[in-house]
Amino acid sequence: MILRRPVFWLTLVFAALMIWLPVTGNRVALREDLVLVAIAIILASNLNLMIGYTGYVNFGHIVFYGLGGYVGLYLVTVRHWNLIWAAVVAGVTVSFFALALGLGILRLRGAYFALATIGVLLAVQSFVENFDPWGRSTGMYIDFDAYQRLGGARHALWLTYFLVIGVMALSMLLSLAIKTSKFGLGLFAIREDEDAAVVLGVNTTMFKAVIYSVSAFLPAVAGALMFYKNGMIDPSSAFEFMLSLEGIVMLMLGGKGTVVGAALGGGLYEKLRSSLLTTPKLSNFQLVIAGGLLLLVVLFAPDGFVGWLYRLVPRTRKVLE
Repeated sequence: MILRRPVFWLTLVFAALMIWLPVTGNRVALREDLVLVAIAIILASNLNLMIGYTGYVNFGHIVFYGLGGYVGLYLVTVRHWNLIWAAVVAGVTVSFFALALGLGILRLRGAYFALATIGVLLAVQSFVENFDPWGRSTGMYIDFDAYQRLGGARHALWLTYFLVIGVMALSMLLSLAIKTSKFGLGLFAIREDEDAAVVLGVNTTMFKAVIYSVSAFLPAVAGALMFYKNGMIDPSSAFEFMLSLEGIVMLMLGGKGTVVGAALGGGLYEKLRSSLLTTPKLSNFQLVIAGGLLLLVVLFAPDGFVGWLYRLVPRTRKVLE
């Protein structure tokens, strides 16, 4: 049971701290910093389900985040749905889309699958840019009435923050639950040797499609919440290819295949990214530094920070998994 796992309780404590810190003293600036950290952890943790658990590199994972944002904002602004219901329906809708898509493209392996995910991202972005109900290339904007239904903009922003933190905690707990399940063992078998997994009776096509669908749900929910918070959405911000690449950097930095590694990598990289963007002399070198960091990790610490910690202090395997 995951209740007996230290990571379960560490996740709850971490989420509670992220809620408590900005609430104390009504620190709005800290809230805005922490919500970006939470989004980074959500993206990295769910990307880990594909890369870390299954061994399939997904360069287009951000497409789920963007689609969730569009579906959620459409339901809130045009259909006047409640934010929470809109976010959940956005997650379910995008998950079914990912399942149908995964049954097709997950028959590809290696570099072919990775290239196909880039094609999916570009195709979805092109479709949205020409889709009238979603505002085509100009996107959609939140009507102020959507905030009024939640008690005004101030209350709506705090509620959105709490919900994002909840999604972050769920992402980590979902990753832990899958890792410690029989389903997770099947995914690890695919990662190590897919042909051998087939011989052993693993339905690899279905396993891959299901985890692809599962990895889409919470990023889509987070996308609906974040773009509601931002007040607008457009194709360039919803389907930013560099965010997908940065998600891989986060995963490699923390340690792919581990629950704590994905969260740690997401948090550390987002803080580094924020520092670079707010430093005038370094803001233009953000991606250069990210690429150099990824190269260093691959060459000298291929298992990431958590893997390095395992080698340094073997007992941490029992706590940080």
